[in-house]
Amino acid sequence: MLGSILNCLLGLFFLLIYSPLMIVIAFYIKLDSPGRVIFSQTRVGRHGKEFTFYKFRTMWKDAEIKFPDLYRYHYSENEIKNMRFKISNDPRVTKAGSYLRRTSLDELPNLINVVRGDMNLVGPRPEIPEMIKYYEQYQMDKFSIKPGITGLAQINGRGLLTFQKTIECDLTYIKKKNVFLDVYIFWKTFVVVVKAIGAF
Repeated sequence: MLGSILNCLLGLFFLLIYSPLMIVIAFYIKLDSPGRVIFSQTRVGRHGKEFTFYKFRTMWKDAEIKFPDLYRYHYSENEIKNMRFKISNDPRVTKAGSYLRRTSLDELPNLINVVRGDMNLVGPRPEIPEMIKYYEQYQMDKFSIKPGITGLAQINGRGLLTFQKTIECDLTYIKKKNVFLDVYIFWKTFVVVVKAIGAF
């Protein structure tokens, strides 16, 4: 697994490289709909520590008011077994947001989290606090390492995976993690992004 210092340096490198594109994206979002350009949210990372997670806003600023049922986070046992977070034709997503999600460009501000030390380039995606109660005890191993921008789940279906399948991928990564796996996942991510697999 890539070390913390290397992750920080690579994160800073990519942040500088993509900064012109990020400025263009910021203008695109502003022109498309009212609201902040950057979306921030509390996420759970290593050892259960909460941190502020950053990405480009892809939804209407009043999405929680307009679609409260999509933010209830109360699921039955059967729902948890089969649920997927991503839904096609999500009514909360703006026109610009739809494009950013398909191209995964909405995730570029995650690099800020990498530079800050909250995340790595590769690892399990950070979780929202509301979903922690649905994790089995053994699944909490997911939080034994820093979360990442991309991981096994992101190159094996992304939004097409169920909540449980995503956790399985995360746990598999933790068991097998090494530098070569990180490099493979990072390279394969570009392939998946170009093909827009599971991105919506």
